[in-house]
Amino acid sequence: MKITCLTVGKVKEKFYTQAIAEFVKRLGKYVKLEIKEVPDEKTPDKAGEKLEVQIRDTEGLKLLRYIRDTDYVIALAIEGEMPDSVQLAGRIEQLGVCGVSHIVFVIGGSLGLGSEVLRRADYKLSFSRMTFPHQLMRVILLEQIYRCFRIINGEPYHK
Repeated sequence: MKITCLTVGKVKEKFYTQAIAEFVKRLGKYVKLEIKEVPDEKTPDKAGEKLEVQIRDTEGLKLLRYIRDTDYVIALAIEGEMPDSVQLAGRIEQLGVCGVSHIVFVIGGSLGLGSEVLRRADYKLSFSRMTFPHQLMRVILLEQIYRCFRIINGEPYHK
């Protein structure tokens, strides 16, 4: 199986890049993983709702260029389902059993995901109703994907 983490913006903080690199290394045992970044749009201070929608949609178009019709798309969205780690592992395992060969996890920019990306998503995943920095979400997502593969393979993990 191949997994792509498709994200808006670059990670600048060294501590995030180190954590991401560690989980990329760990995941190499289980899956072919790639991380693709698209440039974020600059958001002026005090941007109105109309401008924010335009920015989300512009970033969304950049993201959609990397998504194929055959990809299974999981969008990180605050309004998505909130499975526990075992349930998420079960979903990923079931996708593999059903012949899905490529899962694309999509993380939006600081304003979230555009409507077209959310419409394209096969599943909307939420880690919490709280808001997290999108750069930190990469670390959290990769850790959970790693945890999922540990669960799928019957290997120990922290509960």
